[in-house]
Amino acid sequence: MIKRRDFLKGATVGLAGLALPFAAAELINPQTIIARKTDRPKVRWAFLVDTVRCVGCGLCVRACKQENEVPYDANVTRTWVERYVLTKDKKLFADTPKAGRDGFTTPRIDLGMGNYQEIRNEDIAKAFFVPKLCNQCENPPCVQVCPVGATYQLPDGIMLVDREWCIGCGYCIMACPYGIRFFHPKYHTADKCNFCYHRITKGMNTACVDACPYQARQVGNFEDPADPVTRAVMTERVRVLKSEYGTKPHVFYRELAEEVR
Repeated sequence: MIKRRDFLKGATVGLAGLALPFAAAELINPQTIIARKTDRPKVRWAFLVDTVRCVGCGLCVRACKQENEVPYDANVTRTWVERYVLTKDKKLFADTPKAGRDGFTTPRIDLGMGNYQEIRNEDIAKAFFVPKLCNQCENPPCVQVCPVGATYQLPDGIMLVDREWCIGCGYCIMACPYGIRFFHPKYHTADKCNFCYHRITKGMNTACVDACPYQARQVGNFEDPADPVTRAVMTERVRVLKSEYGTKPHVFYRELAEEVR
């Protein structure tokens, strides 16, 4: 008997020709995406990252892997930390060895493929760390391109992946402009951060928020005007990543440097 997942995987060949052009058109013209409903939900999850407080310790990455069953030594993770170094001669370097899991214990910049860049402290103009995770977009391209509905958006803004439905086509991974999706090394299906949905829906913090000793991360309800995340977004100078894509991310950054990619 053919399994439903195998059947859907075969059917994707025919569906792909229909799904991709439609999704591409929506990405080019964000206005064609359905506007947010007027009957707004009582909860819309959002995240706030303070790049000044982050010290690149990697505790958030380790906590995330443990909480969400992503193999510790696998070269994939639901959240990671990037290090940025700008030298006085205007050269920019960025790296995230092991996703920042073990912190940044050496001043050498990991260029990949076994290559490193030595930078002297006296040559650094500024250096900082930027945590990244799923942006839980209001207009999510990952949902648009999934041909079988395995990636879907809840009314509270969280995108989830149904492993029983996912056929491993990889369209959502390619569509995400933030590079946060990956194939789970054990389940071989698409995976990503979901704000620890099993925790926040029970009134708990995400694992990464609880693990951060410097309060560089906060999760909150964007529909609650009194929520600290909402107050920060509404009253402070915060930014989002890659706003030009029109995805309307709900991960906001305090003091996000213009050099961040």
